[in-house]
Amino acid sequence: MGDCNEEIASQVQDAYHYKTALQIQAGNTKAFYGRNIRGELLSLAKHTGIVEYEPTELYITARCGTPLHEIEQTIAEQNQILPCEPPHFGSTATIGGMIAAGLAGPRRAFSGNVRDCMLGVEILNGVGQTLRFGGRVMKNVAGYDVSRLMCGALGTLGVLMSVTLRLLPKPTSEQTITLTMDSSSAIQKMNQWANSAMPITATFYDGSQLYIRISGSTSTIDVCSKELGGEIQNNSESFWKTVKEQTHEFFSIKNSLWRISLPPNTKTLKINGNYAVEWNGALRWYDTTEDENTIRAQTEQAGGHACLFKGNVTEQVFHPLPDASMHLHKQLKHVFDPANILNPGKMFAEL
Repeated sequence: MGDCNEEIASQVQDAYHYKTALQIQAGNTKAFYGRNIRGELLSLAKHTGIVEYEPTELYITARCGTPLHEIEQTIAEQNQILPCEPPHFGSTATIGGMIAAGLAGPRRAFSGNVRDCMLGVEILNGVGQTLRFGGRVMKNVAGYDVSRLMCGALGTLGVLMSVTLRLLPKPTSEQTITLTMDSSSAIQKMNQWANSAMPITATFYDGSQLYIRISGSTSTIDVCSKELGGEIQNNSESFWKTVKEQTHEFFSIKNSLWRISLPPNTKTLKINGNYAVEWNGALRWYDTTEDENTIRAQTEQAGGHACLFKGNVTEQVFHPLPDASMHLHKQLKHVFDPANILNPGKMFAEL
């Protein structure tokens, strides 16, 4: 893989020299996410392979073009999982795409976000220099954890070359319970259970049905199942895969799909269209024709932020940043990518 490293670094160095914009790509399953950009293709599709895997130490290191399904299959053989339960959105999804997009699945509110999995990273900056941050254990010293900065940056701060991720043991058993209720009751219940000792690892409300996944020993699940009531959902694993991969019927969107992050106990927003709720109320999905200014205004008033996940891409896909935050983003961008060649404009036009 040395030659592949050198080839990628050489392309970045040439792009820096000639001030040529680069569009970073590997599996390309999340290309819809973010603003549309143009640039010379920088492919990491051949930069693959698991570098190191220590099941007893609960970590794995892999090159960023490595298929995500390969990572998950390898760790599944040791009864381990990625804590953030990341979506693939296609068979060619890669571990690098998971980090760059920073998108987590149903388990996120209970086991952590993508950045919470990050132990270390190797990147190429916008000059073509190799930089390494973090290590193989959880950081426990003072200072800024730069490796986590790469999560959700959509390749604007560096070309991801390899990552080291924290793993979790796979739950012994899981069961999904279904309850019928209105949205207010669903949000109230999810917040109530979040403060309990029940081993809940996923929640999803589709507008009429609330789905709750509980994980643990068989005896624990039996006790929690009786306390929750409701009906047992067949094919629990398959159901949560439809939520994670957005093949659930709710995601057969007719309009634009908005991804809105809010304080968990926020009441239902006054936005037209269908909606779904995840993460104990902290993540709301809206299939709507509502004006984006109305959506962002309501979201801000509730203390959250809104992203146009799928649909007609506007100039402002992600929620506008306050001036002070944008200033910090620009400073970071300049430090890591002084010529602004790495996925320029993917997140914000100014970056």
